[in-house]
Amino acid sequence: MQIAFVGDVMLGRLVNERLKTAGPAYPWGDTLPVLRRADLRIANLECVVSDGGAPEPGKVFTFRTDAKNVHSLLAARLDVVSLANNHVLDYGPDALREMLPALDRHGILHAGAGTDRDTARRPAVLRVGADAVGFVAFTDNQPDWEAEAGSPGVHYVPATATGERVEELLALVRRTASRVQLLIVSAHWGGNWGSAAPAEHRALARRLVDAGADVVFGHSPHIVRGIEVYRGRPVIYGAGDFVDDYAVDPEERNDRSFIFVLETDGGTPQRLRMFPTVIADFQARLAGRSARDIAARMQRLCAELGTAGGWDGAGGYLEIPLA
Repeated sequence: MQIAFVGDVMLGRLVNERLKTAGPAYPWGDTLPVLRRADLRIANLECVVSDGGAPEPGKVFTFRTDAKNVHSLLAARLDVVSLANNHVLDYGPDALREMLPALDRHGILHAGAGTDRDTARRPAVLRVGADAVGFVAFTDNQPDWEAEAGSPGVHYVPATATGERVEELLALVRRTASRVQLLIVSAHWGGNWGSAAPAEHRALARRLVDAGADVVFGHSPHIVRGIEVYRGRPVIYGAGDFVDDYAVDPEERNDRSFIFVLETDGGTPQRLRMFPTVIADFQARLAGRSARDIAARMQRLCAELGTAGGWDGAGGYLEIPLA
């Protein structure tokens, strides 16, 4: 089984304007062949898909894309999206309530936000051949958006190694792991910048793997962070930005990321292959001539976490063995 992960997908603002005239596949550029080779495709959806709602008062950055742009998600054949982030409620609960059934109608599974506490925490589970794959999503952003028994919101968990919400998350991971062959835990954690994996994220990631997570899929930072391999399981501390309209920091290079392709044998991860990408003209593109430089930086970040990876020039990817 091959599972493709991409980081933050933001289809609002100028991307949304481009989609008024461009086809729904536009944001994915030439990355679609890589995505479509996978058996399963997963992203963090860093905007709300809706025509309704109003921007949250006082929030500087609010991201919404037109309801019709659910077809852009379909163009990439996304199977599962995380909604546990700091933009899913940018246009209020009504916009969220509009998006959730739209995703359901089009067969796009989701986790991490919902109409109440139970739905926000509910894992997504789907079958890939004979295997059941589980997906749990949480965020440590926007604690004021935490879903309650009678109100919509996100699955909020502070990214620390201990605490009541952490213990509840670990219990959810254990329960979900007991009924699937492979479990992915999506973590929208930390601030926007900094390439080093915070110590508290590393401690929590290890507890998640010990509880049954086979992959920790981290995002929120606008730039990629290194990969750690713990007990044969990959921890992606920061998947970076995949599609957006953001200004590019010339040092941090938030326009550079990867398609992370995990290969598994049933529920056992075997290798992680990373295809370098860049954002240009509001779309994701394979990195081409800059691919080796992007991969070299990731190799350095991985080495700082004790992880070795090798560049495959013919395949155009950086590979980390897991088994």
